Amino acid sequence: MRRSTGRGRSPRSGGALRRGTAVSAAVLLAATTAAACGGRDDDGGGTASGECEGQQTTGLTESSMKLGGIYPLSGPASAYGDIPKGIKAYFDYVNAEKDGVDGRKVEFVVRDDGYQPPKAVEEARRLVEQEQVFALFQTLGTPSTTATWDYASQRKVPQIFVATGASKFGSDDKHPWTIGWQPNYVSEGRVYAQHLKTEKPEAKVAVLFQNDDFGEDLLGGFKKAIEGSKIKIVQEKSYEVTDPSVEPQMRDLAGSGADVFLNITTPKFGSQALAADAKITDWNPLHILNNVAASVTVLKPVGFENVQGVVSSTYYKDPNDPQWNDDAEMKLYKEKMKQYAPNADPAVPYHAFGWAVASSFHKTMDAAECKTREGLRDSVRSLNNVEVPMLLPGVTMQTGEGDGFPIESMQMMEFKDERWSLTGEVIDTRKEFGPVGE
Repeated sequence: MRRSTGRGRSPRSGGALRRGTAVSAAVLLAATTAAACGGRDDDGGGTASGECEGQQTTGLTESSMKLGGIYPLSGPASAYGDIPKGIKAYFDYVNAEKDGVDGRKVEFVVRDDGYQPPKAVEEARRLVEQEQVFALFQTLGTPSTTATWDYASQRKVPQIFVATGASKFGSDDKHPWTIGWQPNYVSEGRVYAQHLKTEKPEAKVAVLFQNDDFGEDLLGGFKKAIEGSKIKIVQEKSYEVTDPSVEPQMRDLAGSGADVFLNITTPKFGSQALAADAKITDWNPLHILNNVAASVTVLKPVGFENVQGVVSSTYYKDPNDPQWNDDAEMKLYKEKMKQYAPNADPAVPYHAFGWAVASSFHKTMDAAECKTREGLRDSVRSLNNVEVPMLLPGVTMQTGEGDGFPIESMQMMEFKDERWSLTGEVIDTRKEFGPVGE
């Protein structure tokens, strides 16, 4: 890996709208031939026939599928509202130009929970009971997913590729209907520990973390991975999602004597921490920014000149990285984003994230033996090194018995000029550290 000894700074120069109603878009999802749909039962559901007889097909017909997504289109995490734009563009493209897969098209219903768990429960109930969705696709955030996964389990509704890396969403056998997609936070913490073992083996680390499962998972993974090394955590500060600012925590951390700052935040607070770090002239640590806050939409308001040398990790292709200019999937993504989402900037990585997760869902439905809720549940837990074109080379989806984590590999990256640049090689955390929980 390239050695990062700190961040050189040049001289300093000086979300999404709330939606009260569902945003519906016609989109396509792959669903191939295995089973025909049966008659609908009293609550609008149905059952499959043939080999998949007795399985649920609520929200699914021979020509259509309805999915429901829950995102913070408003509130403190509204930057994530860009993700469904990438999802919609992917499915709109497939729908319009591929005539569907096996003739099936999807209506994608997006709800806004404002990053409020009680609201997420309300929207999940609306999607399942009123909209009659086939599956909940992408419940975003650890708090919202935690609030809704009991309901999804009780209703036996797939809650697929939730947008959170909390490790419990791949390790809790009491909730087989819910599964994540992105690398879990424990594994991400392991990646940063591995980076420091190579680049700064005697690092003194100060940590800012969100006081919930998200922050505790990533920090816990980092702590366990540095055991037995000379890397030490010298100070920790937490924040609540209701806090107006993290500047007080940053001032305290600046006096810790740390030469590494581990920034475990969501986008709003990530920007605040980056800005506060830039203002503190007598503290110049290596700044490690966790992946969920690493979008250019988080860095740009701080000023690119103030975030040079910040490092993070990733697992999917960055549309701003010129090494992908001739990549077939990246060219397709940029072309179709402009065509089907003309008001969405293809350079925003959250749009590429949406495209990648939609493609992943497409692949998972292709692999399902039964095109039913049960079939989707089983397919997502038996992925065998599935390649998704928007993921980095060497990163595939793999799940199996006792392993509910589709993606476990990441690569470090460093911010230079106006974009992220990949460094080193892909780190397979399964290989380096073993299964999560061991």
